[in-house]
Amino acid sequence: MELKQEHYQIHDQVIETTKPLKQYIFRSKLPDIYIPNHLPLHTYCFEKLSEFSDRKCMIDGTTGREWSYMEVEKTAKRVGEGFRNQFGVQKGSVIMLLLQNCPEFVFSFLGASFIGCISTTANPLCTLGEIEKQARASEARVVITQSTFADKVRTYCEENDIHLVLVDHPTINGVHDKYFWDLVENESSDPPIIDDIEISPDDVVALPYSSGTTGLPKGVMLTHKSLVTSVGQQVDGENPNLYFQPEDVILCVLPLFHIYSLNSVLLCALRVGAAILIMPKFEINMLMELVQKYKVTIAPFVPPIVLAIAKNQDMGKYDLSSVRTIMSGAAPMGKDLEDAVRAKLPNAKLGQGYGMTEAGPVLAMCLAFAKEPMDVKSGSCGTVVRNADLKIIDPETGSSLPRNHPGEICIRGDQIMKGYLNDPEATMNTIDKDGWLHTGDIGYVDDDDEIFIVDRLKELIKYKGFQVAPAELEAMLLNHPSIYDAAVVAMKDDAAGEVPVAFVVRSNGCKITEDDVKQYISKQVVFYKRINRVFFVDSIPKLPSGKILRKELRARLANGITN
Repeated sequence: MELKQEHYQIHDQVIETTKPLKQYIFRSKLPDIYIPNHLPLHTYCFEKLSEFSDRKCMIDGTTGREWSYMEVEKTAKRVGEGFRNQFGVQKGSVIMLLLQNCPEFVFSFLGASFIGCISTTANPLCTLGEIEKQARASEARVVITQSTFADKVRTYCEENDIHLVLVDHPTINGVHDKYFWDLVENESSDPPIIDDIEISPDDVVALPYSSGTTGLPKGVMLTHKSLVTSVGQQVDGENPNLYFQPEDVILCVLPLFHIYSLNSVLLCALRVGAAILIMPKFEINMLMELVQKYKVTIAPFVPPIVLAIAKNQDMGKYDLSSVRTIMSGAAPMGKDLEDAVRAKLPNAKLGQGYGMTEAGPVLAMCLAFAKEPMDVKSGSCGTVVRNADLKIIDPETGSSLPRNHPGEICIRGDQIMKGYLNDPEATMNTIDKDGWLHTGDIGYVDDDDEIFIVDRLKELIKYKGFQVAPAELEAMLLNHPSIYDAAVVAMKDDAAGEVPVAFVVRSNGCKITEDDVKQYISKQVVFYKRINRVFFVDSIPKLPSGKILRKELRARLANGITN
């Protein structure tokens, strides 16, 4: 039987298909733009250097030291030259940035980019076991960290011939480690010779780790093209989706080892020539002091920080009127919280974005941030970014769904990851043959093109925007001799969004307690992966295939039935 060919007009895009399969493809309200994603990331970020070479680029909120754009670009080149000359790294070598926010993070990331190296970013508060797994999987040749965390990794680095570099206090307890600033001071006064590195748009430049939709953390290969495209989707064009200006002061309190801050704060700010105010970590009163002192205009946050602002009683002591935009991302923010912070900062535009590390990371962004802003609904995470396709599919059949029908969100474009490092199977399970990246998030597109997230297919737990992989915790629990079986799921929490809780089946005759389980896990993981509650059960609900029925366990939590 011959199938009739039809055309379907959706957002000015004509898609030819055959009955009965309609393809509902959603596009941005903003027009596509030219993005020079053939350029290396560092070249793209500093493409307009001649226009703002003397402008303030970076401010260290701890010391007050400032760097111009010319100084940042030159120092980053020096650092890259130092990496190559002193450590023998070559194009494609991996450098681990085990750092809290600091200027050295910026210089290291850009320096690595200049010489064709790859930065893998890690939370320095992670345990040694967690850090070792990432360092080993990524084959890191250099680890750059702060003295506070040096003892944690020194032995591992010595045993594996990895260069350990400290950004502060190179001598600790008589042990002299390599000092970051020697990379610059030991080089000649001549301009760095790093222009001989040929970099392809498809070369990997960043390797953050993510659990994706399921399983253990995996290396996400983000290329120069990925990140240039993602930054361009946000800040380029005559009417940028994210309207950063050279006069802006952008607060960088979110951790740069997280892709949200690395991309939408650091790289976007560099592209437009804005000033970046670096805070090493979040502290509410210090944050308000710095906002007042430096007249911060752009405040990228996550919901827990927004919550802290909404509940803070000292806001009246500070002048925060300079803030014109509050961005929230990494985890959903509800309507009530949006309304509460709007009441506290009525002059600031507030909105959400939606992203995923594998997506490069931004999928959608609030149009209230645009140069020519549009109204948005509370609870919406914006509209799909420019130069990309988005569709909603039925999780069971894979067919695309029209407006107002919840399904799995899929994204396609040059910004998505190249794949998972050394894991082609996980890559194929995430990016299909037509180039669609499957997010594992359930949402819908409404009549005004706004995207709403309603659920998650994926198992990932989001604690204050940090990822917690249930499979990782379950593997640890099953190693305990007193635990026969275990499952970990998310439980709603007002402050954190979600916290991990465990359902545990004791081994025969064992009397392990909730505190025993919590302490066993807390010794092995970073704070946000710690088990919040333990529920002892007779069995873990599973399919015949052995797959845990997490939906059933989450339903038990919602109904207050934990046994």
